[in-house]
Parts: sequence; structure tokens; C-alpha cells
Amino acid sequence: MLRRYFRWAGVAALSCMLLTAGAVSAQDRTGWPSSVNIGTASQGGTYFIYGAGWGGLIQEMVGVNASAEVTGGPTQNMVLVHQGRLEFGMTTMGPAREGWDGQLQVARGLQTRDVRALFPMYQTPLQVVALRRSGINSIADLDGKRVGVGPRGGTASVFWPRFFDDLGLNVRVRYGGAADQVGQVQDGMLDAFAFAAGVPISAFSQIEAQQPVNIFSLNEEEIAKVTQNHPVSRFVIPGGTYRTVAEDQPTVALWNFAIANKNMSESFVYEIMKAVLDNNDRMMSIHRSAEETLVENMVHNTFMWFHPGAVRYYRERGIEVPEHLIPPEYKD
Repeated sequence: MLRRYFRWAGVAALSCMLLTAGAVSAQDRTGWPSSVNIGTASQGGTYFIYGAGWGGLIQEMVGVNASAEVTGGPTQNMVLVHQGRLEFGMTTMGPAREGWDGQLQVARGLQTRDVRALFPMYQTPLQVVALRRSGINSIADLDGKRVGVGPRGGTASVFWPRFFDDLGLNVRVRYGGAADQVGQVQDGMLDAFAFAAGVPISAFSQIEAQQPVNIFSLNEEEIAKVTQNHPVSRFVIPGGTYRTVAEDQPTVALWNFAIANKNMSESFVYEIMKAVLDNNDRMMSIHRSAEETLVENMVHNTFMWFHPGAVRYYRERGIEVPEHLIPPEYKD
């Protein structure tokens, strides 16, 4: 009789534990959206490829439908995520800082303080491609030329015109999607395409496969000048990144971060952080630039509040988030 009682008590306890676990699991998903959109950039750039892959990983590992949305890029993503018109996005730290401080050209005075940082993505180097027959193979050769700089609000469209001014070049800047502008270079409607994206830039690889091209960037003297005036740092693109470029190429780059609206559920964001940062091999299969999507690179965000779900993830990994990056809504 006593043995039968303890057997029943054990079954009851186990049932209670399973019910409790089920309740916790259900509670963890309270406030989760049924689907989300990720702001990327134009098709043909690394943002769109990376964002589409990231969305697929969310769908597979977190169980929420996620779609990559074509946008104007980092600047516009800061505004759209701040306004809650996109749940997630991708941004470069230069435009992100301007948005944080209310200095975006597309939204003067709007401080995008409802944006929260998630995880580091990769560095964005700046490069130029031109047809070999054009004879354009240096930044100085762009003087007086028609040069595409990607969509308005993208990293390239923000920084390349500033670089040209710093270097005293009179460049006729044109805006548009990466895939469109590389096509215009092939058709002779543009003399060159100056872009910024994780390498290899798919639009550059595309044109390289079809016609002889020159792929180049800033020389050391030009790098020294622009790094004095802008939040960029020296970067080296390894030789072999592109089929026709055997030597290492110096240039400048900025860090990219994934972002979320502050109203996203903490537990939902936490699961996304785990899916991305605990599975770098999967991210690498999306795009080679994800080799820098590593937890230790979170230190490259120095001003934007992290999402509470991101703070929880970093602390569980033993990484202390600086006090000034803890958001007001965070509850320990």
C-alpha cells in the first residue's frame, strides 16, 4: 500500500513538472509576434542576402515567420525600426550614430531612440568597380565621372559623397539599387559603381563574371585623410576575395549591427540571439561575411542601448554590458 502511494506520488510529481514546463514554455511566447519583417537594403547587396538568411534561421529555429524587406538601407532602417514599421533591421554604425543623435539627413531632428542593438554582423568595407575598358582604376580617376553610390540612405550613399568632397573630386553622384547600378555600369550609363557591403559584394562578383573589370578602393594617402574626418577605420580586403583581384586591397570600413524595435518581446529577442550567435556555422553558410558575427564583437557598439533580450544573452555568456548601454526598460 505504501509502495503504491509513493509510486502514485512520483507519477503525480512528474505530471506536475511537465505541466509546469508547458506553462513556462507557453508563457515564454507571450507577446511574441506571429511574423516579423527585417529591413535590409537593395537586392544585389550583402544586406539583402544576409537578412534573408537571418530570417530563414529565425523561421527554422525560433518558429516565427520572418521576411526580408527591401529598403533604402541602414539610414532608412533606423527610422523604420524606430517607428515600429519594421520589427527588425540592419544598420551601419555611422548612420546609426547620426540617427541616435537626430542628425539624419532624411529625418532631421528625429532621434531614433526606440531602436535597440542586437548582435554584431560584420564590417562593411567601401569599394569601387568599373569596366576595364573605361581606364578607371583609382579614386582620382572618378573626377568628373558619373558614379553610382547605391540607394539613398545607404552607407555608400552617405559616405562616398563625403569622401569625394574631402578629396577635392567633382563626382556626379547617382542613386539606385545595387543590382540596377551595376547593370548601368555594364550598359555605359554609369562610369563606375562605388558601394559599401560585406565582401564579397555579390553585385561586384556578378559583373566580374561577365566583363573585364577593375575593382579598387582608396590608397593609403586617401585612407589617412578620410579616417580623420569620419567614423571609419582602415580595413584590408584579402586577395582572392574576387576572382580577378589577387593582391590585398586596403580600404576603410564600418561595423554593422542587427537592430530591433524596443517593444519586441524580451524572450523572443533572446531566442533570436541564441539562434544567430550560437550557430555561426549556419550564418557562415548564408554569407562569408558572417565570420565576424561573433559574440565578442558586441564591443563595437559604443552608444546604442542593447535590447533587454540581448543584455540577458550577453550576461549568460559571461559578457558584461556597459552600464550606459543598458536600456531604461531593462529589468534585472
